[in-house]
Amino acid sequence: MDRTIDYLPLFSPVGRHEVQDYRRRSLAERDQSAAVIQTVLRVVAIGVVVIVTAGVIGPFLALSIGGVLSGDPVGVAGPAVLLLILGGVGIAAWRLVRGAAPQWEQRLRMHRFAEVNGLVYEMASPAPSYPGAIFGQGRSRRVSDHFRTADGRFLDFGNYRYVTGSGKNSTTHHWGFLALHLDRALPHVLLDSRANNGMFGASNLPTSFRRDQVLSLEGDFDRYFTLYCPREYERDALYVFTPDLMALLIDEAAPYDVEIVDRWLFVYAARPFPLADPHTYQRLLRIVDTVGRKTLSQTDRYRDERVGDFDANIVAREGRRLRAGVPLATIIIGAAFALFWGFSFLGGLLGG
Repeated sequence: MDRTIDYLPLFSPVGRHEVQDYRRRSLAERDQSAAVIQTVLRVVAIGVVVIVTAGVIGPFLALSIGGVLSGDPVGVAGPAVLLLILGGVGIAAWRLVRGAAPQWEQRLRMHRFAEVNGLVYEMASPAPSYPGAIFGQGRSRRVSDHFRTADGRFLDFGNYRYVTGSGKNSTTHHWGFLALHLDRALPHVLLDSRANNGMFGASNLPTSFRRDQVLSLEGDFDRYFTLYCPREYERDALYVFTPDLMALLIDEAAPYDVEIVDRWLFVYAARPFPLADPHTYQRLLRIVDTVGRKTLSQTDRYRDERVGDFDANIVAREGRRLRAGVPLATIIIGAAFALFWGFSFLGGLLGG
């Protein structure tokens, strides 16, 4: 980003009334259906509290009145128990209300940070229709703590989630993402970070690609990333990933997966970005200023030789998408099953 970033709003104190006013305005700007749902949930919650409280306090109240009138010591102790119950309910309610305050305070800080730095902040927004590996997966896709540029080169970052499976087998997947719009259409390239891989080096990404598309680069780059590019686009990948860009990727983006597809550069984190932390913004914007800037300058004259026309700014069909493969976990499970079946079959023959 060609601008000086002001981080002061992330540290500046905010008053309680400012937070309440921001919360009120934010909720008023939400769509009507969300407001109706929230109102219904509040009514239901209040109703549950009233019913439970009445069910617990009612008998004690009757016992207390009877004890006071008859002089029964057990009944006289009822008011003390009643006061304890009321106190507990009051403390729980206060904690419930106060529990949301820090979250709204953080949102107000992020909103102000966005305002002074030419960004747009949204607490929640529909999932973007990006072509990247994590997008388009599952259902119930949403972005939270969503930032994007208001003008100039388009930059977009936030936390993304989607749900796979159903019922008890459903899983919610959480990601942090950054998207930077590029000038030139480029072949599909994926840098799968080794730092966030799972057991046996299995990729954490939801999409797997064929291993015959792996390109080994010079130096120790392969210790940090596995680079995938379409077959016969190896020269194009080497044109983009020069030694200085590889060094920047190692220094600035090694914990993250990086993807180039169409006219986009994506950075993925295996967990949500802690966007209440100023250091997160510094890290992300530094990636933009180093990796992003170098990618833009390195590719500003790129053209796919198979197309030939620079002004067309497109990539031939063969280079637009990597070819999907079988996940490593599936291969391991299949191999284990085959071994188990083989030993069982062999044992049956020998035993027979």
